[in-house]
Amino acid sequence: MRKRFFRVIALALFPFIGAILIRFIYFTSRKRFHLPDEVPSEPFIMASWHGDLLFQPYIYRKFRKIPKVDIVISEHFDGRLIAKTMSHFSLGTIHGSSTRNGARVLIQALRLLKEGHDIGITPDGPKGPRHEVQDGVIVMAQKTNSKIMAFSCVPSSFWQLGSWDRFTIPKPFGTLDFYSSEPIDLQGMELDDARALLKEKLMEHTYDTSKEVR
Repeated sequence: MRKRFFRVIALALFPFIGAILIRFIYFTSRKRFHLPDEVPSEPFIMASWHGDLLFQPYIYRKFRKIPKVDIVISEHFDGRLIAKTMSHFSLGTIHGSSTRNGARVLIQALRLLKEGHDIGITPDGPKGPRHEVQDGVIVMAQKTNSKIMAFSCVPSSFWQLGSWDRFTIPKPFGTLDFYSSEPIDLQGMELDDARALLKEKLMEHTYDTSKEVR
């Protein structure tokens, strides 16, 4: 009963506070955007590593002034916290993952893409292995004939949690470099080749975890 009570309180408070902190870090940081010239007019899938999820809404806003995107988030408690935090940035949610309720997630994504929504997904979520692309995002892109754009945010200084995804929180008053790949077309590719290509694009601008984090 106590655990349930604290979770209710956490869901009520943490996402609101988290959204304020994200905005504070963003507005106190220097921003540099490295974006492609070509942006799909049709709905696309935005992909980022699970540990790099926090600031992706700011890249998305550069492509869509009016957000129309749903993020695939796990149904675990931490996923619900992330989903409620992202809702403060006008991002919707598809609850599930490529490993749990995968068929339902694919059906929902297919419907939303047809309705003109973009879809966000973390290819190594919900529980890893870290920086390894799972099949779900490949299947989703190929089944819906959608292109993928790989997003990343590289902070000049950051805190990094001890979780499996080494979740990264940029420090305020630093520099945030935002990157997006060109639209990636995986149609007709074998699964292994598509997975390798997407991982290569996601790793191009992944933050340097060899830095000493303080």
